[in-house]
Amino acid sequence: MAFFISCAWLGVVAWLILRAFNQRGLLPPLTVARLPANNEAPRVAVIVPARDEAANIGLCLQSLLAQDYPTDRLALIVVDDHSTDDTAAIVRRLASSHPALTLIGSPRLPPGWVGKSHACWIGAREAADADEWLCFVDADVRGASTLLSSAVHAAAARKLDLLSLAPHQELKSFAERLMMPCGLILLSLIQDLRKVQAPGGSDVTATGQFMLIRREAYEAAGGHAAIRGVICEDLELARRVKRSGRAVLMMDGEGMISTRMYTGWRTLWPGFAKNLVDTMGGCRAALTLTPVVLILAWAAVLIPLLDLAGVASGAPGAWVALAIALLASAAAFGFHIAATFYFGIPFYYGLLSPLGYTVGALMAVDSVRRRLTGRVSWKGRMYS
Repeated sequence: MAFFISCAWLGVVAWLILRAFNQRGLLPPLTVARLPANNEAPRVAVIVPARDEAANIGLCLQSLLAQDYPTDRLALIVVDDHSTDDTAAIVRRLASSHPALTLIGSPRLPPGWVGKSHACWIGAREAADADEWLCFVDADVRGASTLLSSAVHAAAARKLDLLSLAPHQELKSFAERLMMPCGLILLSLIQDLRKVQAPGGSDVTATGQFMLIRREAYEAAGGHAAIRGVICEDLELARRVKRSGRAVLMMDGEGMISTRMYTGWRTLWPGFAKNLVDTMGGCRAALTLTPVVLILAWAAVLIPLLDLAGVASGAPGAWVALAIALLASAAAFGFHIAATFYFGIPFYYGLLSPLGYTVGALMAVDSVRRRLTGRVSWKGRMYS
């Protein structure tokens, strides 16, 4: 029996690694491009929703103000969503010396709206009618000077109506380094990128950290008003645009755009708990997938230990089973260690991956609990 369990474990690991390998390249990289510094460049309004982002907004806006995009074709709008810190003061200070930067205050949040969608909607309504593209950027994002030019060029060249960029993740705290690689690896395994990136079909992959969308497509999809109560507004907006028959694509923004989404457990846990249900495909899928992930995570430790116990008791074939199990587990841990090099964090976080998936399972259960009880909290607000 131990021999067959070890062989099955090796087969599962091989299949998962092969699946991850086959997903490579399905997020085409965004390459550097420049647009002509004249009226041929389309007009773009960059909209940054911000709520209590004093730690991020300055660096975000500085990177956006340093874009090489033609200045007379670019507007930058920050929507202050009732911040209680110095977010608005920082934006005002920058706006005093940069005419392209506008600060507006978000009105009181209407019933049934999620705060970010409301702020994005207010910013889109503030944009000039002549703006051909709307670009929604999170306040924790930093962009290279060529980011907007390259994104607009790629969207035009590929005839896209919505372009989303996956940023490089900056991981500094223990919580981020433990959880973010596990979360992104899991996402890459449960998503069928070939399917969601294909022009046909109704499903998508997207991130609200950077979304460049044609104004016509945005309005035809109903904008953020059509998804006012949706927690994962980025996925739902992209889904509505794609289902309307328009072209949606997510690209790899490595080297062009970076972000630090969370700063530790205090922000990471509620952030994961807010989104995990949607990321995993709904409450039922989350509850089904969570124990499977947990079993696979600890199989890398437990199966070799069980085979080692068989060797100690002199069970026939135990050495062969142990060798197979160790090969499979080494491949599993090696895969996670390789991910640590990609994220630029110490290699031993790859060895801690079973712990990361265990905490992630608790977060998934909490995410389902919050959805079923109608108590999803984020940035000091409770959404039913």
